[in-house]
Amino acid sequence: MTQSNPARYPRRILARCLLAAGLATALASPSLAETTVRLMHVEANPNYAKIWRDLADQYQAAHPGITIDLQFLENEAFKAKLPTLLQSDDAPDLFYSWSGGVLKAQAEAGAVQDLTAAMQADGGAWAKSYIPASVAGVTIDGKTLCVPLKMSVIGFFYNKALFAKAGVDGDAIKTWDDFTAAVEKLKAAGIVPIAGGGGDKWPLHFYWSYLALRLGGEAAFTSAKAGENGGFSAPPFVEASTRLRDLGAMEPFQPGYLGTRWQDTLALFGDGRAAMLLSFDDSAGRQSAAAADGKGIPREEIGTFRFPTVAGGASEGTETFGGVNCWAVSRNAKPEALDFVRWFTGPEAERTMAEAGMLIPAAAGADAGLKDPIVKGFAADLAASPYHQLFLDQDLGPSVGRVVNDVTVEIVSGQMEPEAAGQEIQDAFELQ
Repeated sequence: MTQSNPARYPRRILARCLLAAGLATALASPSLAETTVRLMHVEANPNYAKIWRDLADQYQAAHPGITIDLQFLENEAFKAKLPTLLQSDDAPDLFYSWSGGVLKAQAEAGAVQDLTAAMQADGGAWAKSYIPASVAGVTIDGKTLCVPLKMSVIGFFYNKALFAKAGVDGDAIKTWDDFTAAVEKLKAAGIVPIAGGGGDKWPLHFYWSYLALRLGGEAAFTSAKAGENGGFSAPPFVEASTRLRDLGAMEPFQPGYLGTRWQDTLALFGDGRAAMLLSFDDSAGRQSAAAADGKGIPREEIGTFRFPTVAGGASEGTETFGGVNCWAVSRNAKPEALDFVRWFTGPEAERTMAEAGMLIPAAAGADAGLKDPIVKGFAADLAASPYHQLFLDQDLGPSVGRVVNDVTVEIVSGQMEPEAAGQEIQDAFELQ
């Protein structure tokens, strides 16, 4: 038997130790071990962008080896760049979405992940961490396609001083008849009842959409989107057009409202030149910025009320109309992206966002961080909402949304009959 050379053992052991040390160094190298999760957003406010960054840094500190890359683009640049990225291998792991028709098309093209299984695992623990209306807003054809981030709701704002001058009690406006009676009282007092923004068209579609929701409830929209019962030419939608036409005949808006742009509409309300405004939940701040003096109506002088119920309608008035914004997960997103986005939209992170006034959070319980009493009221409406109908240009897609906007202006100005309006919307829906 050949004798081994004892002198070889130290060299062999040394070589093995060096090899092990080399492997350990390679595995510890950030370039090999670190995972980067890329996120794209349209945030334009630098203060809000800093909060996003601070939250991402918190996550990174608790998860060594994970880097969160936040990319902020201007709105139009985001919309122009994203479709190309989603068709490539360079897609962000997570991207900001408005849900609705565009998200549905992205899912059908295989560009985003179906999150239903993940949301419903462990008895639906992830889904239950958000308010129900937000999950419903990102669920399309039974599939949860996006992670809820924030919500918005449309409601009426009113100038308490102008209401008092006209003898109108804002707290008493519960029905459409109450609302039209208030319009008449305000006109009689020489006050413009409503600031109307016909120049951009979409502000007026809030009236038609909410009227349809109050008349037909969730069932009407569900049927219409399924192409059933006449779709958008069904009775609730035609009746909504009739009610809107009658409101327009009352001349509730300022002279020249058909050419008034949205920013000018906010200024009309903020300057006290109109008593009411149907607008976004954060419009107390918007009217201040738009007012001639940069201050507008003090918060304590602004009242709010829900869009009224309509006699004979299927709704009890608790359904809401507005938006749900969310984070979509691209098809090739890293597994770590799901863990991050679950934390990023969790109650702790979203409470921080709410405290900063960034949003009405989708996370259950995070609305406790809201400070503005007006926004808190809208958040309470959302939390209690059994159904949240998305803006139609988001839900039905931009092409049908444009028709809704155009038709709404023609209805309220008396240029189109209700039946023709319903059929035109239905035709557009069938052609898309």
